[in-house]
Amino acid sequence: MTEEPRGMETRLPIIDRSDRPSGIGRLVVLAAGLVGAALAFALLPPAAAEPFVFGLLGLLAVIGVFTLFAAAIGLVRIGGRAPRDELARGFIDSMVEGLVVTDRDGRILYANRSYADLIGADDERDVRAVERVFSGDQAASEAIYRLSQAVREGRSGIEEVRMPRPLSGAMSGTPRWYRIRVRPVAISADGDKSSHGRGGDRFLTAWRVADVTADREQQETVFQDLQHAIDYLDHAPAGFLSAEPDGRIVYLNATLAEWLGIDLTFFRPGSLSLKDIVRGDAVALLAGGRSSPGGTQTEIVDLDLVKHNGQSLPVRLLHKVPYASDGAPGATRTVVLNRGPGEDISEALRAAEVRFARFFNHTPFAIASIDKSGRVGRTNAAFAHLFGPAKRDGGTRVRLTDLVGDAGRAALQDALEAAAGGRGDIPPVDTSIAGAGDRSVRFYVSAVDEEASDSEIATVYALDTTEQRALEVQFAQSQKMESIGQLAGGVAHDFNNVLTAIIGFSDLLLANHRPSDPSFQDIMNIKQNANRAAGLVRQLLAFSRRQTLRPQVLAIGDVLSDLSILLDRLLGEKVALSVVHGRDVWPIKADMNQFEQVVINLAVNARDAMPKGGQLTIRTRNVTAEDTASYGYKALPAADYVLIEVEDTGTGIPIEVQSKIFEPFFSTKEVGKGTGLGLSTVYGIVRQTGAHIFFDSELDKGTVFRIFVPRHIPLEQPKVEAVVEKPVELADLTGSAHILLVEDEEAVRAFAARALASRGYTVHEAASGVEALEIMKETGGEIDLVVSDVVMPELDGPSLLRELRKQRPGIKIIFVSGYAEDAFAKNLPDGEAFNFLPKPFSLKQLATAVKEALGE
Repeated sequence: MTEEPRGMETRLPIIDRSDRPSGIGRLVVLAAGLVGAALAFALLPPAAAEPFVFGLLGLLAVIGVFTLFAAAIGLVRIGGRAPRDELARGFIDSMVEGLVVTDRDGRILYANRSYADLIGADDERDVRAVERVFSGDQAASEAIYRLSQAVREGRSGIEEVRMPRPLSGAMSGTPRWYRIRVRPVAISADGDKSSHGRGGDRFLTAWRVADVTADREQQETVFQDLQHAIDYLDHAPAGFLSAEPDGRIVYLNATLAEWLGIDLTFFRPGSLSLKDIVRGDAVALLAGGRSSPGGTQTEIVDLDLVKHNGQSLPVRLLHKVPYASDGAPGATRTVVLNRGPGEDISEALRAAEVRFARFFNHTPFAIASIDKSGRVGRTNAAFAHLFGPAKRDGGTRVRLTDLVGDAGRAALQDALEAAAGGRGDIPPVDTSIAGAGDRSVRFYVSAVDEEASDSEIATVYALDTTEQRALEVQFAQSQKMESIGQLAGGVAHDFNNVLTAIIGFSDLLLANHRPSDPSFQDIMNIKQNANRAAGLVRQLLAFSRRQTLRPQVLAIGDVLSDLSILLDRLLGEKVALSVVHGRDVWPIKADMNQFEQVVINLAVNARDAMPKGGQLTIRTRNVTAEDTASYGYKALPAADYVLIEVEDTGTGIPIEVQSKIFEPFFSTKEVGKGTGLGLSTVYGIVRQTGAHIFFDSELDKGTVFRIFVPRHIPLEQPKVEAVVEKPVELADLTGSAHILLVEDEEAVRAFAARALASRGYTVHEAASGVEALEIMKETGGEIDLVVSDVVMPELDGPSLLRELRKQRPGIKIIFVSGYAEDAFAKNLPDGEAFNFLPKPFSLKQLATAVKEALGE
């Protein structure tokens, strides 16, 4: 590069034709003409010369006036250059770079002294245009051609060319680099200049040439130094890596790549993450939180890296995190020391430290040391994963009590104080994690040895108990519901016996009274209320999942479409119903009547929760096994389901009663406006179907119930056209067969015996299964049909049937029970034929069942 001019030394251009006067000759001719005219006028007589003198003076006057006006409007400039032209000219003349200005024809109008020095020109005759200067080299000529083409297109251009020798003409010398710039300059008629245009009267080209050899040599030196530095870093005896705050690795040296089995040829910045090379939760130890602006944080971390082949590499990291002016972490700088076998001088000590580091970071317990002020010291990977970085804004260590919820802080503080006093029997502390919702943790606090560092008072072990707590709550709720179900089932069984007797004896009384009798209506009221009570018992059985279901394959969309007409009438005018069907919803298998009861109960509850009106929306959709986790219900197994959502915009369910809504007889309605069995019936039917029900509620916003019904996948079987049999109404319910009636409830047995006897049957009564077997022996082969209760002491119904089959293989039997048919059918041999009559039953239902069984 050419040297800067020293001081304020004036460097005149070697060529400057930019403002040379072009009318000097015409001015000399004009002056000579005026002198000649004056001499001629002097030789003429005065009288003859006077007209010519006046004419010449008049012409000069006209020329003077025209010049004055032209100067006034700017057509003629009088005086020297404007100050701004002087400033520009001084700047151009003193430029370090060579500058050449040519016109459209390539003639040089201006060349500064730096250009002359650059090409070795001593005077104006030696100055050559840029095209000629670089014409001796082919590569340079091509560059000049590209620049000339750019100028012709009205564009600026820049090129760098390498010449084998200096442009000054020396035959010897090192190669030189030159930077050539060109730009078009258009000068208008009034002298204004505009670059990058062709609109002026004169079109000029400005060339700038500079020797940049020194810059090139400096760049080459810097590049070589950088290559050496990278080579030194790559072959250092320690590994090195740098990662962005989000964990993306932007650089790792060859040593570390060799240890991990990574091919640097295919490595690209950001293609690997810390999670790819750090095993387990230990990556949390490298996460930097916010710190003091402009500071740095350096830590020593022992952990395991993961090689490309999956093996572990024990290392020690010198991990440095810089922080920006706003406290945000920047790209990390990490030195990696290999602690594998044979890499450390003290092998025994190294192996022990590696084993401890692996145990420390890979244990499921979160471990941390606590100082006298209650702040967290060194932590393992599990602690960092559970609670986050131990350092917070400003780089200060966080207090352990700040990591837990308000409810557990006092107990945890007491445990730390007990550890500071050297106590060894500190009970564990159960609490929640601050800011983590419902996540819970159990702390075990242990005092440190007396010989340990004075700054540490305790070692804390923490175990995440969120899932355990959820399972405990779920198990407790399940146990409670199961216990209530057993109680409800037992109560329902006993009530069924009582109601069977009430309904049966009412039928016997009604058979002996005419409608005109005064007591007929009273007996009818007794029977109707008994039937109402029987409906409540059926709801209890539904909750305890002991009712009889008749499952069939259903298209849920069709079921809801048919049901929507009834729901519109039930909801009334204030509640708007919307049924949204999913696309291609899978079939389900359920009892249609019971499932309709589920939807009706939920819709009625939703209506009652919207006293001022609102919107009830019923949606259906498919839920795949992969999508089940997105709903957050831990008790929902992963499987394919059909989801039915019933959502209202009502008052919502208070938190304090949400755990009780499925319990029987629990109701928030006024006395006389609900039995408390609606949702318990829903729960029982859903669970007996093999489905799951959950709900989410928010006060004053509404509630949504979600029913997950398992997807039904039909087996491939030959299609058989179903023959619909119409029920036949039996007109004659009398008979003459011998019937063995087995019932441990005396009232039920008495009613049934009288009812059958009134229809002409011969009835043999037995109060137990053992007594029934004795009667069978006494009667020989007289018994045509056995009507037996299922739940009996000593010998239940299924056991009785097995004994009867030994004596009479073909005997017919009717089981009577308040429980579901499938509740005891599983205790019978496969393919066993029997009839079933659910309790409570009426006289007519009993007679019909006996008639049908005998008719088979």
